[in-house]
Amino acid sequence: MKDTMTGLRASYIRELRAYFATPLAYVFIAIFLMLLGFFTWEASRFFDTGVADLQPFFYWHPWLFMIFLPALSMRLWSDESAAGTTELLMSLPITITGLAIGKLLAAWTVALLALALTTPMWMTVNYLGAPDNSAILLTYLMSALMAGAYLAIGAAISSLLSSQVLSYVIGVVVAFVFTAAGWPMVLGAISGALGAGVGDLAAQFSFLTHFETAERGVLEVRSVLFFIGFVALCLALNVIWVSQRRGAMR
Repeated sequence: MKDTMTGLRASYIRELRAYFATPLAYVFIAIFLMLLGFFTWEASRFFDTGVADLQPFFYWHPWLFMIFLPALSMRLWSDESAAGTTELLMSLPITITGLAIGKLLAAWTVALLALALTTPMWMTVNYLGAPDNSAILLTYLMSALMAGAYLAIGAAISSLLSSQVLSYVIGVVVAFVFTAAGWPMVLGAISGALGAGVGDLAAQFSFLTHFETAERGVLEVRSVLFFIGFVALCLALNVIWVSQRRGAMR
């Protein structure tokens, strides 16, 4: 346990410093905020709706996370391979579980910072009207949880590949599958080709399905457990794949 906590703390601090020592975190946050603002205010024609709530804002979260969060997580393990520091990292007297959790938490912190910087939009709708702030807070929390699931996909894939570009591309593809599985157009195609039962089953594994319940102001425990379980599963795969690499080096 002590080795796990030591590895977690060391890798978290190291990765967080690495994000802000390069333009990566700043560029990610700036572009994310710019695009989220554009899609909320312009593409969704917010001011034409005449309703002061953040539904147009949250609608875009899964789609933007799908594109941007793999860019944050693609470097977590691939960068070690490219820099030739994997062997050194594997030789340290710390657990891989601690390393993997620390790396994921560092990327998650950057994503949460980007989310926190969107709160002026929340203040704006409160200025314009009287939104349901409890529902907005709930959706923010679920969005933060969902961000962890997207990052966990990228981190796990990054542990398999030494190329950051390839990690990003495959991360986006996998994230797209878990996002689009709940999209009505895709669900209709799956149900039409394989039956309604298969369509319903696919929807249960979609991030959209579990996030949309929070957008309606409803807290479903199964959705919370789904995202927590998904992060835990990807983290376990991450640890297994890195452990296999450590075993191969010995």
